[in-house]
Amino acid sequence: MKIVLASSEAIPFAKTGGLADVASALSKALAEAGHEVSLFMPYYPQSTTKRGLNPDDFEVCPEKVNVAVGSKDIEAGLRKASFPDSNVTVYLVDQPRYFDRPELYHENGRDYQDNCERFIFFSRSVLEFADKLDLNPDIIHANDWQTGLIPALLKIEYQDRPGFEKTASVFTIHNMAFQGQYWHWDMLLTGIDWKYFNRHQMEFFGQLNLLKTGIVFSDMITTVSPTYAKEIRTERFGYGLHGVLDTHADRLVGILNGVDPTEWNPEIDSNIAANYNAQTVAQGKPLCKAALQERMGLPQKPEVPLLGTISRMTDQKGFSMILDAAENLLATDVQLVFLGTGDPYHEASFTDLAKRFPDKVATYIGFDESLAHQIEAGLDIFLMPSQFEPCGLNQMYSLIYGTVPLVHEVGGLADSVVDASEENLENGTANGFSFWHFDATVLYRQMRRAVEMYSDKPTWNQIQHTGMTKDWSWKQSAQNYLSVYQRASGFRANNTESVSASH
Repeated sequence: MKIVLASSEAIPFAKTGGLADVASALSKALAEAGHEVSLFMPYYPQSTTKRGLNPDDFEVCPEKVNVAVGSKDIEAGLRKASFPDSNVTVYLVDQPRYFDRPELYHENGRDYQDNCERFIFFSRSVLEFADKLDLNPDIIHANDWQTGLIPALLKIEYQDRPGFEKTASVFTIHNMAFQGQYWHWDMLLTGIDWKYFNRHQMEFFGQLNLLKTGIVFSDMITTVSPTYAKEIRTERFGYGLHGVLDTHADRLVGILNGVDPTEWNPEIDSNIAANYNAQTVAQGKPLCKAALQERMGLPQKPEVPLLGTISRMTDQKGFSMILDAAENLLATDVQLVFLGTGDPYHEASFTDLAKRFPDKVATYIGFDESLAHQIEAGLDIFLMPSQFEPCGLNQMYSLIYGTVPLVHEVGGLADSVVDASEENLENGTANGFSFWHFDATVLYRQMRRAVEMYSDKPTWNQIQHTGMTKDWSWKQSAQNYLSVYQRASGFRANNTESVSASH
């Protein structure tokens, strides 16, 4: 198949969250399976430089296109890059007025005021360049609200153009909380007829909603775990769009993300103190734990359970609960490590916790990729009590590294972590700890339970081994996406007439 992926971020070029990991890893896995893959993303020169890449390494393409954004006609340039050891072609859409900024979406806690315009421009650019480069895609796979306009443009304007006659669209929701909602006059920027601004298609409580647009116009909709696909059809997790998703449920599929084994693999990870696998974890992991304790300024105590997390420090990630539970847990013999940035209150609280318990708590405010790997390898227990979690990747990284995850049973956490209940230990499926009731007291009890089980080495080794021996790579996930692409192509073939406005 000829596949075009469109994403607002992808590693190593730019990243704010899991979307960047998924866009790159899925592209690579699809190419490895023998498909022709092109990945489009904006060219953010400041982000690229910050991430240690040299913009001069990207080939400047001769092709340019003019993109209509409302009444403006704006030129888009193109740069070409690639991933090491992969056939994926990465196209970076170049327009300094939109993308040459210190951050991707916001600065100092405030969204860029022209975000709607920026990503309308990007969405149109993807289709124009796909045309200009004669990519003739079978599938255009759009991701999140930033590319939610692509399925609509494909259905309304492009589906009869030469090169797009067979193109089907797939739209992936990575997080329902971010919907790209803008005032109704921004509809003019899309260049799409006002008749589509109705409650069945692009309008949502009087506003333009780009996530809803992607859902309604795509041939197939996916999200990043089977449980999350069910959750977003409920009022609690649907953020007002649960009814829309219910209407389109026959086209909605949940596919659990995979892990890129070239990035996250304790056998070959150059960031960690000792390499190990499921057979040598008992020898390698203690060395990684000692190195982490040393780096974070904690006493090197091999028998003391080391718990921690790498995360955005927000209530959604459970940080208020972690703080409450940690205060109680620190009365016992444990150590805690935290890495992340987020709400100023949480940053200050966890910094203060480290000052009050210097021999037991270490906090690093910021992000450090190498330290993230060292934490995954050095911890005994990884805390991930998210209020909601569409997929989550850190619990899978933890499983691969023999670090036992403790999670709130939602979304992808429910799909990847099997609680160490008596029954699950007996049948050999237990790989972590999970709880349902989102409450600090419940979290504290689970942390105590995990700490107590840590001292039972045979059981602990069994839990570690179960997590480490499962295949968490993208291979299976990519196959599931290919099945969705086939369904989308079938849906497109059976619905060739132009889309009409719903009233």
